[in-house]
Amino acid sequence: MAFIDYYKLLGLDKTATPTDIKKAYRKLARKYHPDLNPNDKDAKKNFQLINEANEVLSDPEKRKKFDQYGKDWQHSEEFEKANARQNYTSNARGQRQSGQPGGADFSEFFESMFGGSPGGGRSRQAKYRGDDLTAELHLTLLDAYTAHKRTLTVNGKNIRITIPAGIENGQTIKIPGHGGIGINGGPNGDLYISFSIANHHSIKRLGDNLYVTAELNLYTALLGGEITIETLDGKVKLKVKPETQNGSRIKLKGKGFPVYKNDGHFGDLFVTYVIKIPTNLTEKQKSLIGELAGLSS
Repeated sequence: MAFIDYYKLLGLDKTATPTDIKKAYRKLARKYHPDLNPNDKDAKKNFQLINEANEVLSDPEKRKKFDQYGKDWQHSEEFEKANARQNYTSNARGQRQSGQPGGADFSEFFESMFGGSPGGGRSRQAKYRGDDLTAELHLTLLDAYTAHKRTLTVNGKNIRITIPAGIENGQTIKIPGHGGIGINGGPNGDLYISFSIANHHSIKRLGDNLYVTAELNLYTALLGGEITIETLDGKVKLKVKPETQNGSRIKLKGKGFPVYKNDGHFGDLFVTYVIKIPTNLTEKQKSLIGELAGLSS
């Protein structure tokens, strides 16, 4: 897999603060969200890369490894373990020479580990990292609303994963070590799971916010009243103000979608009122509406 500079991808440099990373991610996630770019075949790929960059740079430990090892950051643990063993052996035998580095250069280590024989041709079988694997998991909007566990079968093995609430359509997460098996004792590859979230029949999601329409009969719109709407979290009663106009919108703060990996935080729910004009009126109803029209003029 080609190296991707996550800082450049998000338009940042290495001095970026966590707040800078969060702002850059949200801006680009909105820009490349597949739902907002239905005719852009690269939008989903770009959205996945942006999510991957955010996953790494927003995690202090992963970011530290990325800063130190660059393209080889995912193999940093192998290098550190091998370097520690080498230092231990050198100290125990008293073979360290003056001016000699304490451990192997990590670029040389990775080259010998994953691309050839170390020591300038010493006889040793090269170790190769297993291939990364990809899988697609289909969810409903209600599935993505709550954290839950799923079991996947990959290469004949069952893998049980926890899907965080608030996962995005098109988002990709990495499961380390569950990809292809390494060769000659090399490390396993990783498993990348992308999520495909089906549209809901009546609720639209955009980021952390939800959007629904609610029908009002003419009389409730004119006189006010109370209606009940369905949400992903159950039924909600709404008080309708008198003289509500068609197309008017209200916001229910904190009643939207859960924020990904931010427990207890939710987006907002926006309700748009659509006034339903009565049909099949009786003669008496028509007469009364006529009188009302006369009074209004």
